[in-house]
Amino acid sequence: MNSSTADIPGSAEEIHRFDTEVEQLLGLMINALYSNREIFLRELISNASDALDKLRFEALTDEQLKGLDADPRIAIKVDAENHRLEIEDNGIGMSREEVIDNLGTIARSGTARFLEQLSGDRKADAKLIGQFGVGFYSAFIVAERVTVETRRAGLPADQGVRWRSDGKGEYTLEAIERPAQGTRIMLELSEDHHDLADPGRVRGIVQHYSNHVSFPIRMRGDTDDDGDAQALNDTQALWTRPKTEISDEEYREFYQGISGDFRDPATWAHHRVEGAQSYSMLLYVPGQAPFDLAWNRDDRRGLKLYIQRVFIMDAAEQLVPRYLRFIRGVVDSADLPLNISREILQDNPLLARIRAAVIKRSLDMIEKLATDGGEAWQTFQREFGNILKEGVIDSGEHRERVAGLLRFASSTQSEEHAVSFADYLERAGEKPEAIWYLTAESLAQAKASPHLEAFDEAGVEVLLLTDPIDAWLVGHLSEFKDVPLKSAASGEFGGDNASDDADDATRALCGRIKKLLGERVGNVTPSKRLRASASCITGEEGGMNLQMRRMLRQAGQPVPETKPDLEINPSHALVTRLADTEDEVLAAELAHLLLDQALLIEGGELADPAGFVARVNRLLAGDSTSGPASDDQTSLESS
Repeated sequence: MNSSTADIPGSAEEIHRFDTEVEQLLGLMINALYSNREIFLRELISNASDALDKLRFEALTDEQLKGLDADPRIAIKVDAENHRLEIEDNGIGMSREEVIDNLGTIARSGTARFLEQLSGDRKADAKLIGQFGVGFYSAFIVAERVTVETRRAGLPADQGVRWRSDGKGEYTLEAIERPAQGTRIMLELSEDHHDLADPGRVRGIVQHYSNHVSFPIRMRGDTDDDGDAQALNDTQALWTRPKTEISDEEYREFYQGISGDFRDPATWAHHRVEGAQSYSMLLYVPGQAPFDLAWNRDDRRGLKLYIQRVFIMDAAEQLVPRYLRFIRGVVDSADLPLNISREILQDNPLLARIRAAVIKRSLDMIEKLATDGGEAWQTFQREFGNILKEGVIDSGEHRERVAGLLRFASSTQSEEHAVSFADYLERAGEKPEAIWYLTAESLAQAKASPHLEAFDEAGVEVLLLTDPIDAWLVGHLSEFKDVPLKSAASGEFGGDNASDDADDATRALCGRIKKLLGERVGNVTPSKRLRASASCITGEEGGMNLQMRRMLRQAGQPVPETKPDLEINPSHALVTRLADTEDEVLAAELAHLLLDQALLIEGGELADPAGFVARVNRLLAGDSTSGPASDDQTSLESS
């Protein structure tokens, strides 16, 4: 390889072999550890940044190093023609002994003990390597040969060192003349990775992974109008600056840069925690949702994790729960430990504290949006309200706080007026019996439900839950502010005019209808709540309604077969007609019609819609001589 430095006259190239254990570890790391080849550049830049930090620190107490840290920099050179990359810094550098320790040996102790623990599970084994600092060797993912030229700051120029290896078992060392302090790493890219020797590609990788490294990263040959090399990165991360120095416009521009969303965020929160363990966070609530947010529950790329301003990962799932996956922003910590690939966070108490802070600040922002109201809050509910509902299902600790942020349609309010649980309780007065709700597939279906008739008559409000997730939500939220949630379909509410007494004739009629319906129905009872409707399906409190059954079937989940219970309104004309007729064929037609229409109103589907239509047509035409369709033709199909 060509080099700007000349070999020291008389110096000899020494060949060293990696220890057998180290060679095994190197092979494991190169072939199995990293999931993204571009990470090699992040690792090398991170090492360069660490070298500059170390020089700056040592210069505080070492007179010999004072002034050497005056112009810290990281430079990248791309040689597309020869498929080479160079990364150079003017940091602390390494002596010969340090080169052997740091590059010739992976993990100066414990290698044998580590190898004894290997399980053969690549993912699990990769986590074990977290205690070994070997990020440099990620270069061999893309390079067939790596050359390092270095000199420790404070040593004379003739004590430079050149290290070379192809990562296959040995490396060479030789003394060189190196006027400049610091380290230069030269990569000869393997054939499969020649595409990385492209200035635009390298610029993109730097800006994605290392944009907020605190030292300027420049590309040689990439200059501005004055002939100076342009910095590829933003050396002062926005979240590290005092809030008083940052304008709203800067906050908005930063959001657009990290999110790819050209609209403004709805709100943001910027916090820095100082103390024994310090971290910063800059969180945003977007103004709109990505198109796949609702169904892609495992995608939490919006929250970026940095360690000392070095980008670590997009999907920081350890820091944000699923129900807050729409949150965008950054978290930066100097104290979180990582494994070698920087891709998997190790368990750490600080991680739990940061996660708790992220959740608290996120909910604070959403609560402020709710308090302020207006278009921003309405947009949030429309875009993210259903996602937030997952917090009632997934979060135990914050369940009631999340529930307080949810909004629903109401039987007593206009469609434009979304109602919270707190709103409901305030209107219900002191000691309400329950928070009544009704699940349905649409608002129109909910408002037309026979279950509401007694509530409307009594002037009792019912929350109308029409999103698919609502059926799951009420299964996980039994009460709010110590007031139980109850389904309006349970039959518990009858209204002031309801009576528990049924005469002998009504009980006999229920028995007759049950016999006519046979296996299609469970119980048939007189209703306490129906006023205008002929019949309805009774839902057991806490039981599985038709919407839930259908969703489970569509998801491929087993659903136990059950028979619906039917309530009838003895005063309805259709029911009295059935009671008065002695024609068992007509009575059967009417009984099946009572059940079919109750199922349809509830959102169920009939296995034989054509049979249902034929039955209705026969009844309308006054012809019941053909008799009812068989039970299996008209049975409920809830999937």
